[in-house]
Amino acid sequence: QVKVVESGGGSVEAGGSLTLSCTASKTGATFMRYTMAWFRQAPGKEREFVAAITWNGATREYADSVKGRFTISRDDTENTMALEMNSLKPEDTAAYYCAAAWSSPNDPRRSAAYDYWGQGTQVTVSS
Repeated sequence: QVKVVESGGGSVEAGGSLTLSCTASKTGATFMRYTMAWFRQAPGKEREFVAAITWNGATREYADSVKGRFTISRDDTENTMALEMNSLKPEDTAAYYCAAAWSSPNDPRRSAAYDYWGQGTQVTVSS
């Protein structure tokens, strides 16, 4: 069982930056075996993949819509994962969710690959 908690959401103007954090209850060698990801869901829309980082940090994947603007990272010594978001656009407005999957899911872009989810943190980008 892994509990993940997001933080860092807020309101920002277009072109601004925010950094989201996700803290996991699993520590040290166990946490580092989880692939971690960010998904987001805007009102009236389905949850969509944003970014993922594999358990060993070797692979990072991004949705085309955020590539070049967002950076995912992890710190296994602190049991945390972060999403640095730059050049934010109004269409980035959504609730952002942290997710965890044991080891390496076949397709880290699929929400069904993840077993553990946080409650979400709201990001609002105004034009």
